[in-house]
Amino acid sequence: MDTDSSDMTAARSSGGLQLTLELEHPDCWMREVTAATAARLLVNAAYLVDGKVKAHVVAYAESAAAVEALVAATRASDHTHAVTEMDTRRSFGGISAPVNKATRTLLVEYGPEESIHDALVSHGFMNQEPIRIRDGTEYWTVAIDESRATIQEKLDAVCAQKDATITVTQITSATTGSRERDGLAVRQLSDRQREVFELARKRGYYDYPRAVSGSELADELGIAKTTFHEHLRKVEATLLGPSGTDRD
Repeated sequence: MDTDSSDMTAARSSGGLQLTLELEHPDCWMREVTAATAARLLVNAAYLVDGKVKAHVVAYAESAAAVEALVAATRASDHTHAVTEMDTRRSFGGISAPVNKATRTLLVEYGPEESIHDALVSHGFMNQEPIRIRDGTEYWTVAIDESRATIQEKLDAVCAQKDATITVTQITSATTGSRERDGLAVRQLSDRQREVFELARKRGYYDYPRAVSGSELADELGIAKTTFHEHLRKVEATLLGPSGTDRD
């Protein structure tokens, strides 16, 4: 397991913490199909039924062809047992299709040995938001009421159990008031806005002195500098209020 030492030091020494995780583990059809195609997945719920996992997912991309490629890859995967298409016009379980994207809504059945969900839950990590998968990496937001040392031990145990790599990218206090307020704000961000903000934070854009420029991050994301700053302005307005300023 990899952790950001500054985040871990800043975290409270006991209980009530919210973690943002990046996950990779073997034999995962979600990682497989998002790595092989230009589409992404949102996972709102996964249930264990008769010894099999059934997951409700939304596949989405810039084009219908990319989504179709992901659906075909999901059906063809050695790690899925059944794929059923659902009504894309409706949201389910609190998750809705991203705006202005081609989407397909699926119910996918697969083996529990190929899922990391139960390993995390059994160690006390409770999912707080829909799971996001893109480019072969899973992004989770979880809460746990344990000490920092115990959290590390539990994540190490999950990694050993599932042969996984888990990177903690953020740790914040999960006190009731701030969790509800911050969770509502984060859910208002688009997937692209989250991606831009997470990369900026991870690369040290908000550090002092700044570790990377906006131009460098825009190049890494393959977008124009002005587009990068526009995404950040919207993120900052949502999370902090309309006080963000242009940076480079």
